[in-house]
Amino acid sequence: MSTSSAPIWQPSKNRIAATRLTAFAKAAGKRWNRRLASADYSTLHAWSIAHPEEFWTSVWEFGGVFGEMGSTVVVEREKMPGARWFPEARLNFAENLLCHPIAGDALVFWGEDKVKRRGSHAELYRAVAQTAAALRAMGVVKGDRVAAYLPNLPATVVAMLATASIGAIFSSASPDFGVQGVLDRFGQIEPKVLFACDGYWYNGKINDCLGKVSEIAARLPSLERVVIVPYVGNAVGNAAGSGDVAAIRHGVTLADFLLPHVEERKIRFERLPFDHPLYIMYSSGTTGVPKCIVHCAGGVLLQHLKEHQLQSDVKPNDRLFFFTTCGWMMWNWLVSALASGATLLLYDGSPFVGRGNILFDYADAEGMTHFGTSAKFIDAIAKIGLKPGRTHRLEHLRTLFSTGSPLVAEGFDYVYASIKQEIQLASVSGGTDIVSCFVIGNPNGPVYRGEIQCAALGMAVEVFDDDGRPLRGAKGELVCTRSFPVMPIGFWKDEGGARYHAAYFERFDNIWCHGDFAEITAHGGFIIYGRSDATLNPGGVRIGTAEIYRQEDKLTEVVESIVIGQDWPPGNSGDVRVVLFVKLRDGLVHDDVLEKRIKQVIRDNTTPRHAPAKILQVADIPRTKSGKIVELAVRNVVHGNPVKNVEALANPEALEHFRNRKELNS
Repeated sequence: MSTSSAPIWQPSKNRIAATRLTAFAKAAGKRWNRRLASADYSTLHAWSIAHPEEFWTSVWEFGGVFGEMGSTVVVEREKMPGARWFPEARLNFAENLLCHPIAGDALVFWGEDKVKRRGSHAELYRAVAQTAAALRAMGVVKGDRVAAYLPNLPATVVAMLATASIGAIFSSASPDFGVQGVLDRFGQIEPKVLFACDGYWYNGKINDCLGKVSEIAARLPSLERVVIVPYVGNAVGNAAGSGDVAAIRHGVTLADFLLPHVEERKIRFERLPFDHPLYIMYSSGTTGVPKCIVHCAGGVLLQHLKEHQLQSDVKPNDRLFFFTTCGWMMWNWLVSALASGATLLLYDGSPFVGRGNILFDYADAEGMTHFGTSAKFIDAIAKIGLKPGRTHRLEHLRTLFSTGSPLVAEGFDYVYASIKQEIQLASVSGGTDIVSCFVIGNPNGPVYRGEIQCAALGMAVEVFDDDGRPLRGAKGELVCTRSFPVMPIGFWKDEGGARYHAAYFERFDNIWCHGDFAEITAHGGFIIYGRSDATLNPGGVRIGTAEIYRQEDKLTEVVESIVIGQDWPPGNSGDVRVVLFVKLRDGLVHDDVLEKRIKQVIRDNTTPRHAPAKILQVADIPRTKSGKIVELAVRNVVHGNPVKNVEALANPEALEHFRNRKELNS
């Protein structure tokens, strides 16, 4: 069901005329002798699905890819998995990010309000050249794994680009992960080199990392070098000196690692097949050891060029920001914008420094054109009454991205009322599984409150019912019915691909089933209602958790909430009841009056089945390192089942608020 009949925002004709999407449609139409009007997105999308050879060739050419494309675009496209894209192509991912010179800054970095750095394109290129030479000198070759346990620093970008230039495989984790969380990830892929930091700031406080790094190094036998990047050392009078590093197995400071190569100015880019591994990324679930998802260089490059330039209107010299850690796929997405000639605006730390204003201070100070954040951040600043549109200029800001969880309709209202009226609000959704998006923004199209604008070009996205039939205007499974270049190569050490197949193709044969509960609207937009495996099913009626969260967001008393289905009555009845846990504003206590109000708001705006049978107050809500609340982990705790991957949680202690609650026994 659509949440509105009229758009909340529409681009002007002048704006449409100037977008990269418009330029692409003209170029592709001329190239293939087709009528491809950029204002008619549905026709453009249909062409991208029906004629993938034409579309992806045009993305390669329009994006200015460095490399040899070859004469074949796709082999056995009907196979999913199994299709091979650009089988004759040769390219290097790092070359494509470094060979589009950027005027002025290539990178700008803010570490909360403590550290500010910036670097030119020439400085970035030189740093990558030195790091790549140092890696080669110690024996890193294509296919080796290089891992980073780093904040969102310029040094992290350098390490990735140096790794990719050689054809080695890069993998990263945020330094707020505990030792076991790092070992659960990097222990599976056996890296040869680990880049790590001495510490990081969060909310004004220093968190030391050297102790954790020492333990990780001792327990990762594959490591031959641990390179310590200084970040907070100077602030505490210890710049990751040799004494600290000496205690780390195979430890060396970044300066000493690079010292023999400080005169290096040239990068030797290894041009490799399109499907050569680039990244290993990790599922963020809490039901077992993370899956190691392997992504290929060519697929990531083409997909991100498409998403940045066509779906997000990123142009040369734009200044792109996304609030992310290096443990979330949005970091990989952000960094790829170098291939479009954009400046990367990096930030590490809490987004609530300066009472939630620091990111908007950053936007003003650096002329930010694209601002990316999570739906939870938008909800949080709305609840504290922040009005950046009044306190900040935001004069260059054209696009605001939201992802991580569904952005409710009221979140759209807040953005246009309190941040900026003349802005494209691009709510997007995809995942680590494809290091990109299935549904995304359209800079030439209208924005409807509560809706993601469209299916991404080249992605045959549908919503299926339980029997695999397409749906419109009803909720079902988000699927992709045809192969696409950024499908994972597979899972690490998944010989035969059984785990990979089970993860995405078991539900519907030869169809990617993404695991999102979604709806296609009358406008051709999308609403995501939450993860399918967290969908509630009281009395056999499927309810997306986002439907309940949307109502909770209307209540000023509720800071945040999490909802699960509890098996009820106990035994093998197969039925569930809806249980809502709420974190309230400081000083408030859940009572009968508030409970009645919560239920009434939910019932009045949804259906009686949505109203929770139980509402319980908790002190905190558990979430992953990337900020996603974890319904399945809470459900497991409530039912007395183990949560196997607690290291994926930013606050695992919060699970104790849900354990053995007497109120759930009746």
